[in-house]
Amino acid sequence: MTDTDRQYWEERLRRFGQEHLLRFWPELSSQQRAALIEDLKQIPFEQLRGLIETHVRNRPSIVVPGSIAPAPFFPAKPDIHLAGRYADAIRRGEWLIRQNKVAALTVAGGQGTRLGFEGPKGAYPIAPVTNKCLFQLFAEFIRGTRARYGSQTRWYIMTSPTNDAETRAFFDAHGYFGLPREDVVFFTQGQMPALSPDGKILLDQKHRVALSPDGHGGTLRALAGSGALRDMAERGIEYISYFQVDNPLVKPIDPLFIGLHDMTGSEMSSKTVTKVDDFERVGNFVVADGKLMVIEYSDLPEELAVARNGDGSRKFDLGSIAIHVLSRRFVERLTADADAFALPWHRADKRVPYVDEGGQRISPDRPNAVKLETFIFDAIPLAGNPIVLQTVRAEEFSPVKNASGVDSAATSRRDMIRRAAAWLERCGYDVPRRPDGEPDATIEISPLLALDAAHLREVLSSPPAIARGQAVYLDRDQTHAGSSARVSR
Repeated sequence: MTDTDRQYWEERLRRFGQEHLLRFWPELSSQQRAALIEDLKQIPFEQLRGLIETHVRNRPSIVVPGSIAPAPFFPAKPDIHLAGRYADAIRRGEWLIRQNKVAALTVAGGQGTRLGFEGPKGAYPIAPVTNKCLFQLFAEFIRGTRARYGSQTRWYIMTSPTNDAETRAFFDAHGYFGLPREDVVFFTQGQMPALSPDGKILLDQKHRVALSPDGHGGTLRALAGSGALRDMAERGIEYISYFQVDNPLVKPIDPLFIGLHDMTGSEMSSKTVTKVDDFERVGNFVVADGKLMVIEYSDLPEELAVARNGDGSRKFDLGSIAIHVLSRRFVERLTADADAFALPWHRADKRVPYVDEGGQRISPDRPNAVKLETFIFDAIPLAGNPIVLQTVRAEEFSPVKNASGVDSAATSRRDMIRRAAAWLERCGYDVPRRPDGEPDATIEISPLLALDAAHLREVLSSPPAIARGQAVYLDRDQTHAGSSARVSR
């Protein structure tokens, strides 16, 4: 670090009122000074100056649209009028997959801290019999897709600066879970600093800025900034199948969803499930002031959350589950001007450990800082002809977010077993059940064998004999059974 470099940063920080970030400079080693400068390089100071005024020193007001109506959607089960269109969409989606026009994109920047797990959340073991991790389940689904359609489906994974090196090492240690290394592309999410209520950037350590990921909406900027978007264009990829790392039931590549997206000329399509109650903590798909959008559960007026149709059904019943298809050209348009990114910023008040003026690290017991982030669903009203496809929760949505209770590893494993049992029963096979209706066996079906129930019916050569209390794992070798909760291939 030269005197010229130091002078540059002193002047730059002074211009933005953040000169305190060099307060401990004389105490730092050369390595620490270099680390601090690298953190400072990540901060978009010009953009941040305006956000401090609008989102930090002043709390942005929640503007509820004047007109809010239920959103139109394609139902999970088509009626007689839609059946032919769905069949066409599946054929179209399968063709696009075969032509390598579709890539999978996983947002995987989080850690497993809330689950009591040390490491990237995608490395969390979740499969009910084999204990495979989330990353492996997605990798095997993509391998299954490649095998079924003869494609070379590419997988893009967005990490964070916190877990990027560990995620790459994890894939390397596991041989990329059988996928060609050249077809798995990692790129890193952007970060924003945590700020005090008066707009000062916080230090996490004397030589490190308190930085955090810029929200899942930052995926779009990271795609462009990392070169991943350019890589997609060079390879002829037109559609991006987006999903988050915490949902083991997701279909990383869904021909129906992709086909409907393409056939309707949509630039951004979304999946939805029926809400479990009026106040479920998911966003709500609505048409607001003539635009399809998502309104967060905390922002939807209570009178609308509890509103009912004439038949007693919930009026606003479409929950957002963070599964989308985006057209590559749409993302290119949104990110064409890096300094004028189209998605709005949101404020979150959080507890953030920080170093005080005396150099002591403080761990607050109440929110003390503002974090700024963008949300991917805010791109929906900017898209041409966005659509919503309803899916069945039991088939595609059971996230792993909490250590216990709702949306925990226990409920997710339960739902994986339920789905596997239901698939077998749809194929005409018997599954033992307890008096309460739950499967009386621990069942896991590998995506390398089948990607859905219809596919399972095609490939299952002989019915598995499932005894009560047994653990059964079905893969390409058909059936592995045992009395324990874990059966290896």
